[in-house]
Amino acid sequence: MKNVHPGQRVAVLADAQNLYHSAQSLYSRNIDYAALLEAAVQDRQLTRAIAYVVRADAPEEESFFEALVDIGFETRIKDIKTFGDGSQKADWDVGMSLDAVTLASHTDAVVLCTGDGDFSRLCSHLRHEGVRAEVVAFGESTAEELVDAADDFRNMSDDTDRFLL
Repeated sequence: MKNVHPGQRVAVLADAQNLYHSAQSLYSRNIDYAALLEAAVQDRQLTRAIAYVVRADAPEEESFFEALVDIGFETRIKDIKTFGDGSQKADWDVGMSLDAVTLASHTDAVVLCTGDGDFSRLCSHLRHEGVRAEVVAFGESTAEELVDAADDFRNMSDDTDRFLL
């Protein structure tokens, strides 16, 4: 990555749902969050690492949430909402964006671990504020507008042995 140096303060915001679904659909594997955090930070000063997760009442999810904390992530947990028609929804787009904007004044770089194109405007805003906007995600499932809006894009598919369990 260009323009990365050890003195930079970095925040890492991981959209766990987006990463999970991409890893499952592309590779039928799970994410190695320790490797993800290490790659996102790149020997810089970690200010905050936040993983945005959804509680779906699966038996293994509490141990997953605890593992994220052990790795160094704070977890933001949202319960899945089920509507009258049976459809379900839970996304963290607004929460992640608000955290990124709030953390921007305390960091030199914000790393978004998501392929969701809804974050392209956030990248543009961060860059306008003088903060590096970096994205780490799977290229095949990352919106082109997000890649274009970021200062740097790291394709997890280029090193699946590192990023997948």
